[in-house]
Amino acid sequence: MIGPEAVSQIEYYSRALRAPRISEAFRRLGDQARDAGWSHEEYLAAVLSKEVAEREASGANLRIKAARFPGHKILEDFNFDHQPSADRNLIAHLGTSVFLTEAKNVVLLGPPGTGKTHLAVGIGIKAAKAGHRVLFDTATGWVSRLQDAHSRGKLPAELARLRRYSLLIVDEVGYIPFDQDAANLFFQLVSSRYEHASLVMTSNLPFARWGDVFGDLTIASAMIDRIVHHADVISLKGNSYRLKQHQPTATTAH
Repeated sequence: MIGPEAVSQIEYYSRALRAPRISEAFRRLGDQARDAGWSHEEYLAAVLSKEVAEREASGANLRIKAARFPGHKILEDFNFDHQPSADRNLIAHLGTSVFLTEAKNVVLLGPPGTGKTHLAVGIGIKAAKAGHRVLFDTATGWVSRLQDAHSRGKLPAELARLRRYSLLIVDEVGYIPFDQDAANLFFQLVSSRYEHASLVMTSNLPFARWGDVFGDLTIASAMIDRIVHHADVISLKGNSYRLKQHQPTATTAH
């Protein structure tokens, strides 16, 4: 058994290193190590792994909270049976977050209720768990943020700050049309991230209709060109999953 002096020293070192899980784990793992005949190195590795795992989980939770997701939707819960057009292998690959290291984009297109936001949030949560900084907002929310920065003369600084995020998620492109000033600000956001950092975007409209959203076919074309140059585009089809869930069930007349 470990002596009281050693226990006191370990607890002190745990506090000094700001590693409280060491203080929590060393006794339990010490008993396990003696019973299983672990080497000193194996025991040390086990204790340190507990601390690292808890730190990573805590950091992931903080990044998920800071991302401001509209809900906690994970890829594992996505209903592929309702959305057979979704490429399972591609979505699983996007869940590895490798695309972020390549500054690639993801665009999810389809009618309302087909799972675009669920997939966008699920990809974002995976990225946060992998250690990436993520920020979520609707298209109109992003424009409001940029308009505020522009009015304060801080737009270049805000765009530079946002580039420090590995992933920005832009939800609901196309639900509300933009005026020319808003379209120009949105274009600057896309351009500032081009080949530097990733975007995940959702839209209920095909690219051919984006000119209607931004009020200028030239701006829309230039924006689409930058978005899709390095991107995976996923088209979702079918009726709204939310509406399907709330359809009344047929009853048999007696």
